[in-house]
Amino acid sequence: MLGAFCFDPAQLGFDIKEVSVYYHRMTYKQQEGGFTGLGIAPKLFELLALMQFKNPTPIQQKAIPQALEGKDIVGIAQTGTGKTLAFGIPLIQRLVSSSGRSPEGGQASQGVALVILPTRELALQVDEMLTRFARAFGIQIAVLIGGAPMGGQIRSIRRSPRIIVGTPGRIIDHLDQRILNLNNVSILVLDEADRMFDMGFAPQITRILRAVPKERQTMLFSATMPENILNIARTHMKLPVRVEIAPSGTAAARVEHELFFVMRDQKNRLLDKLLKDYKGSVLVFSRTKHGAKRVCRDVWSMGHTAAELDSNRSLAQRKEALAGFKSGKYRVLVATDIASRGIDVKGIELVLNYDIPESPEDYVHRIGRTGRAEMAGRAISFVMPDQRHKVRGIERLMRAPLPVTKLPDLPPSRPSPPRPYKPRGQWKPRGRYPYR
Repeated sequence: MLGAFCFDPAQLGFDIKEVSVYYHRMTYKQQEGGFTGLGIAPKLFELLALMQFKNPTPIQQKAIPQALEGKDIVGIAQTGTGKTLAFGIPLIQRLVSSSGRSPEGGQASQGVALVILPTRELALQVDEMLTRFARAFGIQIAVLIGGAPMGGQIRSIRRSPRIIVGTPGRIIDHLDQRILNLNNVSILVLDEADRMFDMGFAPQITRILRAVPKERQTMLFSATMPENILNIARTHMKLPVRVEIAPSGTAAARVEHELFFVMRDQKNRLLDKLLKDYKGSVLVFSRTKHGAKRVCRDVWSMGHTAAELDSNRSLAQRKEALAGFKSGKYRVLVATDIASRGIDVKGIELVLNYDIPESPEDYVHRIGRTGRAEMAGRAISFVMPDQRHKVRGIERLMRAPLPVTKLPDLPPSRPSPPRPYKPRGQWKPRGRYPYR
C-alpha cells in the first residue's frame, strides 16, 4: 500500500525532524479541512503539507476523488487554477498503488502515465511539479519536447520511466523511430487540450490516441470546450465525469479589465507610461515574434529589464527568459501566444495585450497569467479603431463588457534604439568582369 513507501526527506529539501513532526501529528483523514476527505493516501497527504499546499482549489477538490476511483475526467477550468495537482496527485497515487487497490476502493492502475501538453514551457513546468512528488517514491519521469537533444531523451526512455511528459510533435518523433512504445500506457492526460487543437496538433493527438491501449484512464483538461474537444470525449473516453469550476470561456474572477483605443504610433508612448505607473512584473503579449523582438528592444530603451519569449528563441533561451522573469532579473517578459499557456509565475501584476489577440479564447488564456492563487491582477489591452469587432467577440465569450478608459496624457516619443552593428564580412566583387 502507498502508506508503506519510504523516501529520503533530504532529497526533497525537508528537515528530518520536520518530517517526523508532521508524521506524528498527521494521519490519513484525521485532519480537518484542507485536502482531507479527498481519498489522498498518507504519504502524499504528508508531502502536500510539507510543500505548503494547505487547501485544494475548486478543480482539485472536485477532480481528485473522481480520478482516484479511476474514472475518466473532463475538467473545464481556466489556467492558473491548479490543474496540474488535480491530475498529478491521482496519477502518482494510482501508479504507486499498482500492486493493490487505491485507498478509496477504486481499481488500481498499472503501467505508465502519459501527459501531453501543447508547449515546451508547460511540459517543463508540469515535470517540475510532478517530480516534487514522484521522486519520493522512486518514480522516474521522461520529458519529451522539441528543442532538446534526442540522445538524452532516448536514454530516459530506455530507463523505463513510469511517467512520460511531452509535446505531441516530439512524442510522434519517438514513435516514428520506434524508440517509444505506448502499449503500457494506463493513464493518459491531455492538458490544455483546446490549445493543442488551436496549434494544429489534431493529427498528432489522433495518432497518439490510436497508439495507446483502449483500456486506460483518460483525463482531459481544457479552458474552453469547443466541438473538437467534445468529439474526443465522445469517441475516446468512457463515461467521463465532467468537472467544471467556471463557465467555459470565463476569465479569472480577480482580474480587472481595461481597454485603450489607440493609434499605432501611440502604443509605445502608452506602454512607456504604464510601465511607470505599475511597479510590479509585467507580461506583454505581441501578435508576432518580430513584434515581440521590437517591443522587447523598446522596453529596454525605456529603462526596464526585459526578456523575449517566442518560437524564434532556442529552448535554452526560452528557459533562461522564464527563469529570469520568475527570479526578478527581468521585470518585463514580452511574449507571443506561445507563452499564453506556458507561464506559471506568481505575482504577475499586469498582463498587457500590446496587440489584441486574434481569437477571443486567446484573450482568456493570456489574462489567465495574472490574478492567480486568489491574488488580484489587471489586464490592459491596446485596441486600434479597426479592431472593435475583436473586442465584441471577447465580450460575447466572456458574457461581460470590457471597460474602456480614456487615453491619458502621453509622454513624448522616444527615438528608436539603434540596432547592434553586425559586420557582414568582406565585400567581394560579383560578376564576370567586376572592375569594368
